[in-house]
Amino acid sequence: MSVRRFSDFFAMKRVTLYLILLIVLLYVLDQVSKWYIVFHYQLPTPFHLDVTPVITGSSILNFNIVRLHNTGVAFGMGNGTVWAPFFFLGVQIVALVVLTVLYRRNFFYNGLLKVAWACIMAGVFGNMTDRLTQGFFLPGAESKSFLTNLISGYVVDFLDFSFPWLPTEAFPGGYHWPSFNVADSCVCIAAGLFLIASFMTPPDKKAAEKKDEPADGAGAEA
Repeated sequence: MSVRRFSDFFAMKRVTLYLILLIVLLYVLDQVSKWYIVFHYQLPTPFHLDVTPVITGSSILNFNIVRLHNTGVAFGMGNGTVWAPFFFLGVQIVALVVLTVLYRRNFFYNGLLKVAWACIMAGVFGNMTDRLTQGFFLPGAESKSFLTNLISGYVVDFLDFSFPWLPTEAFPGGYHWPSFNVADSCVCIAAGLFLIASFMTPPDKKAAEKKDEPADGAGAEA
């Protein structure tokens, strides 16, 4: 192995280590925040929702901490349906496999894409952990079967925002953004980074453009 390849090998391992640390950090932040909500906020019911106002009375933005159980995905899609726990858990597993394969094939070729990859991995891991574990901590779970508790899993959402300046037919007092969590935020940040990276020139295209450039002095000789 040449000196250059040797240094490149350890540089890649160092980058991978940083990304793993980022994933772990975001995952821990997500899980700690969710378990804090589970242990300190009452179980949500159709008649009661435990809410802690943080920003109120503003004409621009209101913010609350709540405890909501979401068995679906973003914006509550599939929430409360029988098929949601199976389907979305399967989607998350497939997503982890696909993202890992793409990373190994260098699909995430620059630093921005690698950070986006780490964010989305942390987000998927965080919400998947909820689906696999939260059902076992519901009241009466000890008397139910393992499968029943597993399919009772849900994602803990607790960040709740509304915008009084944006009234809609459904929200005359101001648009209410669906509640979310740290893992959801990681996925949204990753989406934004992917969008930014889409405007960047891939390395193979840069190499081709550089190859097509005339050598210094070639035009003058002609």
